[in-house]
Amino acid sequence: MSIATFALVALDCPAPRELAAFYQSVVGGEVEEAEASDDWVRLQILSGSDIGFQRDPAYVPPQWQTGAPQQAHLDFDVPDLDEGERAVVALGATKASTQPSPNDWRVFTDPAGHPFCLVKA
Repeated sequence: MSIATFALVALDCPAPRELAAFYQSVVGGEVEEAEASDDWVRLQILSGSDIGFQRDPAYVPPQWQTGAPQQAHLDFDVPDLDEGERAVVALGATKASTQPSPNDWRVFTDPAGHPFCLVKA
């Protein structure tokens, strides 16, 4: 018997609405406007777990492989890595300079600097 039910992953960031819009363009879903504010936004994703975005004015982005530990990252399955890469970069993602396994998965950072991967499905 479990103690709790998993609700969502929450990402600290300087601009919750803007980062929610970025991820909404990546995975779809709907912003839960009833609980949204300048400090908190919840993106409800029909196919999986929700993502929350919490304002942190002192937020410092992690540095994947070169500095502060990343602590966590998100993985997204895509049928075609090249098409997925073009799409997320057009939305404002940045491709990481280090790509350990670019034929299987690729590392990016979102507009607030959180690392995430596109994984070949």
